[in-house]
Amino acid sequence: MLVARHRSFPAGAHIPAHQHIRGQFLFAAAGTMFVRTPGHAWLVPPSRALWIPAGIEHAIDAHGELDMRTLYLDAASAARLPQACAVLDVTALLRELIKRMTSSISLDGKEAIALIGQLAVLEISRLQSCALELPLPASADLLDLCERVLQNPTRVDDEPVPGSNRRLYRRFRTETGLSYVQWRKQACLLHAVRLLGAGQPVTQVALDLGYESPSAFSTMFRRSLGVTPRAFSPRHTKT
Repeated sequence: MLVARHRSFPAGAHIPAHQHIRGQFLFAAAGTMFVRTPGHAWLVPPSRALWIPAGIEHAIDAHGELDMRTLYLDAASAARLPQACAVLDVTALLRELIKRMTSSISLDGKEAIALIGQLAVLEISRLQSCALELPLPASADLLDLCERVLQNPTRVDDEPVPGSNRRLYRRFRTETGLSYVQWRKQACLLHAVRLLGAGQPVTQVALDLGYESPSAFSTMFRRSLGVTPRAFSPRHTKT
């Protein structure tokens, strides 16, 4: 069984930590979501979705005006989906199915709605994941460091100097699975995706992140995510 919901939130809205008894397919029709789960942070740009299995606590922050479409899946429907959270690339077909199910004006009968839901679940099970995740440390001091970076990923003047505290960096790798340098690069990548999703030009985003040219930025971007920066522009996601 599948339940569909549609909600809109203003820019800057915060949804406190909560959980659901059903699995949640959280789709950003417009706007970007920054979602926190225990030990992780996830960026969900326009026309992408976050799969959240049942019972996982999560909090949501809206970047830009958020058009959020949600599908709640029971255990039987969720059986073919990942056992852990994942950001997923949503196909054009699934976007239309979700919009149909969450429309405030629907003339579909119960049988048609059930068939649309079955097709949506099948399509979700075939989606490709997108590496828009950041692991978060458990220790308060390391988490505080991460929070400062997330506030402004391109700022470096308040960060620890590499080599100044080897124990801190060893702890960071132990708790996140990444070196601090790797983690910060991923944070900058997610920041770039958020800016692109908000409509900023590729050239401006590249300069904001300190790249000498858009081509160098695009090379890094494709190496990290397998697509060009334009794949996250609002114009591209509407096609």
